[in-house]
Amino acid sequence: MGKGLFITGTGTDIGKTYVTGLIVKCLRDAGMHAGYYKAALSGAERDAAGRLLPGDALHVNEVAGLGETIPHLVSYIYEEAVSPHLAAQRSGMPIDFDKVRRDFQAALTRYDYLTMEGSGGIICPLRWDETQHVVLDDLVKDLGLGTLVIADAGLGTINAVVLTIEHLRAREIPVRGIIFNHCHPGDFMEEDNARMVEEMTQVPVLARVQPGDKELRMDAAELAALYA
Repeated sequence: MGKGLFITGTGTDIGKTYVTGLIVKCLRDAGMHAGYYKAALSGAERDAAGRLLPGDALHVNEVAGLGETIPHLVSYIYEEAVSPHLAAQRSGMPIDFDKVRRDFQAALTRYDYLTMEGSGGIICPLRWDETQHVVLDDLVKDLGLGTLVIADAGLGTINAVVLTIEHLRAREIPVRGIIFNHCHPGDFMEEDNARMVEEMTQVPVLARVQPGDKELRMDAAELAALYA
């Protein structure tokens, strides 16, 4: 049975999938048997045959060289680019969390290090109907995963990172570290942002990703130690 780590972001469009691809690639390039899984993905496009293509999952699949099939990468795929709970309501295809647990456990049996990517931020609702109210952090806690927080390096990130980490701690979800995306070496504000979030949260900034990076600037063994 493999080890897992959950990747969450401070919000949408901060490059969570891009960084996740580099994380899985880093482990695999070091010879580790690493894989990827996502419970739900919205905003999928259709191919010429009308099939929904989970862009985020396929990006990680390609960058990390996984060679996985779509059913092994993601459990629920929605076309509309809205929160998963709303996409599920509008498509009439609500998330069955028993299926998510089975798919997650199956992925753990295929890999030594399984990276599970979230949808949006940690309070993103996955299902909200007359049957269940489930937010992303409920799923993370249910699966017993620790988290790695991906954040934008720029203006506003102190508030976003600190609030995300405080929420995770309130839910008693372990926080393994922070990775900043969209970094520009020597930028005085970004340097101060990193210093401030470390001091305010006591959570380390483990890596910084610059635009166009093809590799994660982080030791693979240190990265692997985050999985549990």
